[in-house]
Amino acid sequence: MTPFTTRPELLGTFGMVASTHWLGTAAGMSVLERGGNAFDAAVATGFVLQVVEPHLNGPGGDLPAVFWSAERGEPLVLCAQGVAPAAATIERYRAQGLELVPGTGLLAACVPGAFGGWLGLLAEFGTWRLADVLELAIGYAEHGYPVVPGIPGTIRAAEPLLRGWPASAALYLPPPEPGTLFRNPELAATYRRIVEESRGGSREQEIEQARVLFYEGFVAEAIDRFSAANGGLLTGGDLSSWRATFEAPASYDFHGLTVCKTAPWGQGPVFLQQLALLSGFDLRELSDAEYVHTVVECAKLAFADREAFYGDPSRVEVPLEWLLSTEYNDERRRLVTEAASAELRPGGGRLPILVAAGREVGAGEPTQAVGRGDTVHLDVADRFGNLVSATPSGGWLQSSPVIAELGWPLGTRAQMFWLEEGLPSSLVPGTRPRTTLSPSLALRDGKPYLAFGTPGGDQQDQWTLHTFLRHVVFGDDLQAAIDAPSFHTDHFPSSFHPRQAEPRSLALESRWGGAVADDLRKRGHDVTVTDPWSLGRVSAVARTDDGVLRAGANARGMQGYAAGR
Repeated sequence: MTPFTTRPELLGTFGMVASTHWLGTAAGMSVLERGGNAFDAAVATGFVLQVVEPHLNGPGGDLPAVFWSAERGEPLVLCAQGVAPAAATIERYRAQGLELVPGTGLLAACVPGAFGGWLGLLAEFGTWRLADVLELAIGYAEHGYPVVPGIPGTIRAAEPLLRGWPASAALYLPPPEPGTLFRNPELAATYRRIVEESRGGSREQEIEQARVLFYEGFVAEAIDRFSAANGGLLTGGDLSSWRATFEAPASYDFHGLTVCKTAPWGQGPVFLQQLALLSGFDLRELSDAEYVHTVVECAKLAFADREAFYGDPSRVEVPLEWLLSTEYNDERRRLVTEAASAELRPGGGRLPILVAAGREVGAGEPTQAVGRGDTVHLDVADRFGNLVSATPSGGWLQSSPVIAELGWPLGTRAQMFWLEEGLPSSLVPGTRPRTTLSPSLALRDGKPYLAFGTPGGDQQDQWTLHTFLRHVVFGDDLQAAIDAPSFHTDHFPSSFHPRQAEPRSLALESRWGGAVADDLRKRGHDVTVTDPWSLGRVSAVARTDDGVLRAGANARGMQGYAAGR
């Protein structure tokens, strides 16, 4: 008999969209139904997610995507991770008595990259005009969208902070009730003004005019004024000098697939490093406890290298070819024993010195805890052969004050820099923070096969790894792989303020069973058994050689949905 799954794996030939919110998925599918391609649909979905999940992402946030363009015939990465302000020096923060970049407020702001990223993707690979892809997002902001429970939960947890931010309090307090319609007229007005003032000329000219309005025009001017008046470092000059870019992915071959990730300006290559380590184990022959133990111990090694080596490649040389080499991973694999390691063991480099600090209200990631920041994700496949995976995040309502005239806050990604000199991810003006955002693409025989990802900060490349292994190694269909009980470790320093580590920690969904938890404890893991459906929000779409499209979405969180035909 076919095992139970929370929903079917979708199959079709026309198009598939999966995302972390059903309205985003429906928006993307509506674009495909009206003749748009996967890039048009991804952009429309992304803008809708900014509106309907404001506690998880927004216009002030960041955007990486990994995708396959059928026209170009190659995998590419969109980097729309904004950079640190020109005035953001380690000395500047130290002079204010800070040992870490704050997790909330304007001192944690980088250039907001999401808008420029979506526009770049639309201009280079889409077919629709900006007014058309923004129509649904503007409509939801202006006329209202149904509130999911996570929004008021996040607002209540961050209420002491929001009360000190006038525009945030005016927009979000008192918290709206789940299921009621919520409107953000200022956000609608911002996007409508961009659409109206950018009209005229070709499709590409309109998109460029919209980009200028945001990064050099009225949006940048509003950000500049607000930041200067409230002690921030971000200026209009920082916005005007920034551009989203396209680049080749980092990749690794595993079980007949080529997995494509961002360069080490993001944590994406840590997924590849885990694959390189796990390639030396016969995972199918392991018991459940042995499997979890082996994957977690390899994660510890890979994430230790993230801390010691990763940073913006424009300023540091990251030895990624060596980190993925057979020789290196054969040596590193010997460190995996039957006992849980309590050490953080990179293969070189230097680890940051952790700073004693308390958690801030509004800081961090809410996929794990209400009131902490988070992320969204979307995957799209179309009938033309395009495949897109994107993980927008940042600009969370609970982490930075709303700019009244725009209707949204800036992001706080600069908290991922260290204020310690000499590290690959130390704060340097004009460079990218080593983000956690990590969309994924896999090729089979050089052709696009699978797009997948999840919210979750440091856990993204653990939750997606387990889903990937369930599908590729164990043969689960997409939905069964997504539904499979999950786990992760926080053994290494968090990317979010206060940047602490929890050595030997292991979060394990209760569906693994008590015997597995007991076995892992005997191996030395500090096991926390979580609710049965609590870890991860993975979604995925796939395209097989016969032209059949597939999709799966996550029941965890009760928001994600896939649609297609």
